[in-house]
Amino acid sequence: MVQDENVRGLITMNEEYETRLLCNSPKEWKNVGVEQLRLSTIDMTGVPTLANLQKGVQFALKYLSLGQSVYVHCKAGRSRSATMVAAYLIQVYNWTPEEAVRAITKIRSHIYIRPGQLEVLKEFHKVITAGAAKNETCHTSQM
Repeated sequence: MVQDENVRGLITMNEEYETRLLCNSPKEWKNVGVEQLRLSTIDMTGVPTLANLQKGVQFALKYLSLGQSVYVHCKAGRSRSATMVAAYLIQVYNWTPEEAVRAITKIRSHIYIRPGQLEVLKEFHKVITAGAAKNETCHTSQM
């Protein structure tokens, strides 16, 4: 993954106990040149916070700007990580939450964005849209 996909960032949506025995520790990731960002979210019922979605997207954008990849994971890759990836797509492509979820579903048909997760994605989209409108107003008034 590190060599083949140029992964230098890792977003872990799991709680610490879920990864304790079966995954690399942050130190082990660091030893292979990968920075880990843990954004603990409860399995099955958990919804990433708006703040954590923003942190995760900024983390991914940092590596994108360096031409490197970020791997986003949770236990099954169905809900928590898919929610984070949807937030990234909303930020980068200015998609609606529904467009982002459809794009992910085309690649990973088994994802399941729960109602609470969709709501936080809508909130994230609202913040992104408001920020873009504010930036457009600032740029226009500076001309």
